[in-house]
Amino acid sequence: MKVIMYGVSDDERRHVQAWQDQHQDEIKLVTEPLTKETVALAAGFDGVSTKQVESLDEEVYQQLSAFGIKHLALRIVGYNIVDFDKAHAHGITTVSNVPAYSPRAIAENGLAVALNLLRKISVFQDRERRGDFTLPESLMSEEIYTKTVGVIGVGNIGSVSAQLYSALGARVLGYDPIYRANYEPYLTYTDLETVLKEADIITIHTPLDDSTREMLGAKEFALMKPGTIFINQARGGLVDTEAMIAALESGHLGGVGLDVLSSESEFFWKVIEDPAQLPADYQRLAKMPNAIVTPHSAYSTRKPLCVTW
Repeated sequence: MKVIMYGVSDDERRHVQAWQDQHQDEIKLVTEPLTKETVALAAGFDGVSTKQVESLDEEVYQQLSAFGIKHLALRIVGYNIVDFDKAHAHGITTVSNVPAYSPRAIAENGLAVALNLLRKISVFQDRERRGDFTLPESLMSEEIYTKTVGVIGVGNIGSVSAQLYSALGARVLGYDPIYRANYEPYLTYTDLETVLKEADIITIHTPLDDSTREMLGAKEFALMKPGTIFINQARGGLVDTEAMIAALESGHLGGVGLDVLSSESEFFWKVIEDPAQLPADYQRLAKMPNAIVTPHSAYSTRKPLCVTW
């Protein structure tokens, strides 16, 4: 079997080599993502795999179909980069994804960022860079056990997040269309409006599809308590970015921790030589010490990886 892997990171190479040492498959590794500019490299291969944040253009499906490729393997959990209607129309009959990364990796990252914002660590660091080491009363922080945490999407990652916050003594509310009784020891299920109104920290862990796109907009941010900390490690498209930034700039939001952005395909996992070319939403967030943005890296911890086709 001949397989081409797009978007290969350095940490994946040794695992692919270990696979090749035990099998007769031919595997070509490509650093670039799968795009209309790079899809021609897939000619002559039996299988295609990719890991990327860029959405796939229709020309990609057309070319893969012309090469006789009918299956696309994603080395990511999210599948929103694929337009399934267009893929199927061009003969891509199946798309597979990673069932789940380590839920703890992402949940722990979210907790770390939330605690940073709650204790105003980044704000203090920003002041210290300017020579200000004072301790004003306005920057007195609070303790997690006095807070209510709202978890939107109580699945693999959301449930672990609930366990971690609960273990630290926080009151945890959860919203999910699917009720799972086994999570009751860590949270109280409720409706979305109650989560938005009562939580001091809100963390979202839902898939992105037509039903969840921009599920949090100006109306939802207005429902949140003043000073609420918002954490998004799921997908940038779940949020109306303009509304979120406006709430942060106005002071209504106390802070945001973002591992994803709706504009991330333009610069995440890349080296941008000229910061002035970065998307406007990121540039606005970068100016605020109570906004922590990481490049879709919450999943990235040292743990065994596997490659499947």
